[in-house]
Amino acid sequence: MTHDTTLRYREFKMPDVGEGLTEAEILKWFVQPGDTVTDGQVVCEVETAKAAVELPIPYDGVVHELRFPEGTTVDVGQVIISVDVTPDAAPTEPATAPTASAVEPEADEKPQGRQPVLVGYGVAESSTKRRPRKGAQVPEQPTAAIQSELNGRSAAASPEPVAAPSAASPAAARPLAKPPVRKLAKDLGVDLAAIVATGPDGVITRDDVHAAVTVPESVSSNSEEGKATEPQAPAPVQMGARETRVPVKGVRKATAAAMVGSAFTAPHVTEFITLDVTRTMKLVDELKADPDLAGLRVNPLLLIAKALLVAIKRNPEVNAAWDEVNQEIVQKHYVNLGIAAATPRGLLVPNIKDAHELTLPQLARSLGELVATAREGKTSPAAMQGGTVTITNVGVFGVDTGTPILNPGESAILAVGAIKLQPWVHKGKVKPRQVTTLALSFDHRLVDGELGSKVLADVAAVLENPRRLITWA
Repeated sequence: MTHDTTLRYREFKMPDVGEGLTEAEILKWFVQPGDTVTDGQVVCEVETAKAAVELPIPYDGVVHELRFPEGTTVDVGQVIISVDVTPDAAPTEPATAPTASAVEPEADEKPQGRQPVLVGYGVAESSTKRRPRKGAQVPEQPTAAIQSELNGRSAAASPEPVAAPSAASPAAARPLAKPPVRKLAKDLGVDLAAIVATGPDGVITRDDVHAAVTVPESVSSNSEEGKATEPQAPAPVQMGARETRVPVKGVRKATAAAMVGSAFTAPHVTEFITLDVTRTMKLVDELKADPDLAGLRVNPLLLIAKALLVAIKRNPEVNAAWDEVNQEIVQKHYVNLGIAAATPRGLLVPNIKDAHELTLPQLARSLGELVATAREGKTSPAAMQGGTVTITNVGVFGVDTGTPILNPGESAILAVGAIKLQPWVHKGKVKPRQVTTLALSFDHRLVDGELGSKVLADVAAVLENPRRLITWA
């Protein structure tokens, strides 16, 4: 019976979406138990440390069980959904649905290859074994039932009476909480053993952890008294509290770690230049009416990107990377142009592959698609790998300039400030002109002041007189 049930229900595990990621958060389920699914149908959206990715199911059948609710962080290799691939067959046990042990064999499970997710961006098939779970949980079973079942198995295995575990036993003392809640408690420095659980069957919830943070200092500071006495019930979090704690995870967590690593690894130098871009703004208006660019988004960023590509062509040494292991400077003979994009999930820096080879219409199309995909949260991890130089446009927020931090592994980043009408000396007279400020940060290990200054000056020269796009290209 168990063998037939196992064949009937197929399990889909959290796949490795690439780049060595070990976990992902389930953002949204697109199916529910009882729904019919087909091979290749998207069943959920997950967020990794780099991007949001839609996962297609590789089976035809009926959804039997969703193993984790939305908002749960799941390790790669854990089963997230099971599908009844023979829905017309008679159930093996009509009274109850198949349990987790029947659907998901643990000890006798054969090695299974890692499953690719996206076409053209999968992982190589390899014989890998399932990772042991950090905390064994059986979904949709009361805690009391689990404990009685375990006690029953222990009694059957041993002829001697089994004594109840003492209060000092590690198993008995371990508080009940789901893995995401344990991680939250660890991040906030909260001891789960000191929390009074309010969840079903004594399970500690996220609200319990947040409430524990608000316990008065006079209660939590005396650690010796806290060990000797019963833990006091934490005060509930009131609406309108003076603090809100937001767990750092996913894209924001990865971005924070990358920026800290970049700021304290690469010696940053930032140079600034203020320039008249009136001619560039006029060219933008003319290009908007050009039939060759019809339907494409033409804006100052397009010409700034083209100006940076021209400057890199004239100063190719700036397009490089520092190899710390081999103590080498790696010159790149291609430009993967990154564009920093602010999204609801945090800062993303997808890049346009081989941007140096694109014509102006092709560059305009690539920029439009890149920004639209990022705002929709659909940027793939592959789109954010391999960048060589980046542009960040802080001018859209009305900011004049800034000191941008290098994207890890890159040598330079150009910040574009707001373009404003300002008084400017033009042909010996003070006139209102369109003016902006550019800031170029670079890795001083491989880009010295002379090289960095030449690159920034060339970008400014092109934007002041865009005819150089023809003469210098």
